[in-house]
Amino acid sequence: MSKEQKYLYDREAKSGRVTLVGAGPGAVDLLTLRGQRALAAAEVVVYDDLANPALLEFAPETARRIYVGKRAGQHSQPQERITAILIEEARAGAHVVRLKGGDPLVFGRGGEEMQALAAAGIPYDVVPGVTAAIAAGAGTGIPLTHRDHASAVIFVTGHECAGKAAERPGVDWAALARTGATLCIYMGVRRLPEIAAALREGGLGGATPVAVVANASLPTQSVHLTTLQAAPAFSAVLQGQPSLIIVGEVVRWAELQNTMQSLQLAG
Repeated sequence: MSKEQKYLYDREAKSGRVTLVGAGPGAVDLLTLRGQRALAAAEVVVYDDLANPALLEFAPETARRIYVGKRAGQHSQPQERITAILIEEARAGAHVVRLKGGDPLVFGRGGEEMQALAAAGIPYDVVPGVTAAIAAGAGTGIPLTHRDHASAVIFVTGHECAGKAAERPGVDWAALARTGATLCIYMGVRRLPEIAAALREGGLGGATPVAVVANASLPTQSVHLTTLQAAPAFSAVLQGQPSLIIVGEVVRWAELQNTMQSLQLAG
C-alpha cells in the first residue's frame, strides 16, 4: 500500500480524519480556496494564536472550536496535548481541521503532528498556506530572490526548541552569513541582538540592509527598514508582535516601493 493510500483520506469519507490547514499570514483573503472548503466541512476546529480568528466564520456554526494558543514566553498548551486532542477527536469520528498560521509545514510543527497521526493510524491531509516570509516580502515590495542580488533564499528559525537533542547543532549563523542568500528569519525578534552579532561575525557588514515586518498582511502591518548594525534596537520595540526579519541586499527594493508610493500619492 502506498503512503498516499495509507494516510491521505478520501475527502468525501465520513470517518474520523484530520486536515492540517495553512491559515496564511493573517489576512483572511489569503486563505486558499481549498482551506476554506476544508473549514466548511469541519466538525472540530483546533486553532492557535497565529490563525486569524475571523477564519473560524468559514466553519459551520455546529463545529466545535478548540483554542490551543502557543506563544513563546507565555503559558500555553504543550505540543503533546495538542496532538492528543487531534487524535482523540478523530478517533471519536470527527473531521478535525487543525488551523495553523502560515503554512502548516513551515515552522509550524505540522511535521510532528503528521508523525503522531500516522503512528496512531489517523488519516490526514495537508492544505498548503502562504507562509510569513512570502507575505512579508510581497507586502513590502522585497523580492526574496533577484538574479542580480540573491540566487537563493533561506528560511531559518531564530528560536531554537528547548527540547532539541544535544547531538543536533543549532543554527550556524556564521555559515549562513557566507551564503549570499536572502535570510528570512522566523521567530527571531527576541534574539535579534544575538543573531545580528553572529551574522556580523560571520562576515556580513553592519550596513547590510534589514527589514523587520510585523503583522505581515494585516491592516496593522508595520515595516522597519534598518541595517544589521542598527537592527538590535527593534528587539524591544516589537516584543510580542509576530515578526519576520529579512536580511540581504534585496531589502533595498522596499525603499524603491516606498518612493513609488510617495510619487503616486503626490500625483
